[in-house]
Amino acid sequence: MSNYLSQSWLIDRRHALKALGSFISLPMLECMVPLRAAEKAIVPPKRSAFIYLANGVHSLNYQITKPGKDYQFSRSLKPLEKHRDVITPISGLHHPGSLSHHHNCINIWLTGGKLGPSDRNTISVDQKMAEITAQHTRYPSLEVAITQESLAWTADGVRLPAMRRCSEIFASMFAEPKGGIAAQRRALRRKGSVLDDNLAEVRRMEKKMGNEDKGRMEQYLTSVREAEIRTRRADAWLDTPLPVISEADRTRTNRDIPDTKAGDYFRTVYDLMVLAFQTDVTRVATFSLGGEGQAISIPEIGITESRHQLSHHGGDLGYMEKLTNYDTFAIEQYSYFLTRLAETKDLNGQSLLGSTMSLFGSGMSYGHSHGNANLPLVFAGGSDLGLKHGSHLDFNLKAAAFQGYALGADGGLTTAHYQTCSRPVNTDAHMSNLLLLMAQRMGVETDTFGDSNQVIAL
Repeated sequence: MSNYLSQSWLIDRRHALKALGSFISLPMLECMVPLRAAEKAIVPPKRSAFIYLANGVHSLNYQITKPGKDYQFSRSLKPLEKHRDVITPISGLHHPGSLSHHHNCINIWLTGGKLGPSDRNTISVDQKMAEITAQHTRYPSLEVAITQESLAWTADGVRLPAMRRCSEIFASMFAEPKGGIAAQRRALRRKGSVLDDNLAEVRRMEKKMGNEDKGRMEQYLTSVREAEIRTRRADAWLDTPLPVISEADRTRTNRDIPDTKAGDYFRTVYDLMVLAFQTDVTRVATFSLGGEGQAISIPEIGITESRHQLSHHGGDLGYMEKLTNYDTFAIEQYSYFLTRLAETKDLNGQSLLGSTMSLFGSGMSYGHSHGNANLPLVFAGGSDLGLKHGSHLDFNLKAAAFQGYALGADGGLTTAHYQTCSRPVNTDAHMSNLLLLMAQRMGVETDTFGDSNQVIAL
């Protein structure tokens, strides 16, 4: 390896590609290690992944009741016990802007915005990170959603589109352009010309529009500008060789899986995310397991009802048991993701988990009555970014009036615990404080994000 790193053809990490007036940094390659640096470890890229679970959880079997390092894993979180040293279950956070807005809570899970008829969403934390990392990668970010839409929002409050089919996700990152690079470049430049023509036509139309129509048109223009930027980036990267993928990785990820095999689908998406991080195709990814109104059933474990239906269990013990099983199943697949990150090596020989932060959770706590407080969240990874895990971080305890978690012994939630899930115990404990921490560890230079009021210490 030392001979390999000392060859005279090593190139500068700052080397750039020039196309269409844009400068795009090359991805991290082993040949970019400086001369005489064979003994030094490569500084790994910083990465972040966000995974969303709709409709909250069955809190009785999910809630951890003891804070600190000596906490006991709840039934639903048991699959994560082997990762104790690299995860932090978090209780007591909320988004003030989503309280009482229920099913729309997914829209601001990563933005910390405010929901309402006159409010407009703002940038999601993954896209804030992508502003920093995009200069190094072929794609600024990866958006996946098994149903409905993505978790990602631009600075202008426009939601980014999501991919669903695993073969489509694979092809977008690792497949050679159909017809070759020249044909792809012609297609991209034709698309760019169409976008330019659209912009020119809209500018002419704007002179005849009222204020309300101008507002709608501005959102459309934002989408066009985003498409234009991505088109130019794609053109600029055409001359950079695609990452080399092993046949085993290709076979495992370049395929399509039906909804009836949810576990296989979840794990394949997680494999694709790991592959994207390992090859430095992108450093930011979001994965929605479904929206509040359309999260899939899981017939492979005997769940034929939708997650939304189970969340409105009405005290039915059978439904509550199925919801718990659904929670546990989703968390088992997330545990698989953490395992894959831990066993996959970066260029410096260290596991991807050390350089990758991951947040799993929901914008709702107790789906039966649409409680948006005490959000279920698990924060993982990022030890190389200075994060220290191993404890249950409970912000409810910081409120003097909090009397502990009153979980019903009969399989139901007591009124006190229902109130904890519906109204914040600690009104200062904003989820945006956690998103701010993640943004800062990714290199975003900011003291605020969303409605943050302080950064979480971890």
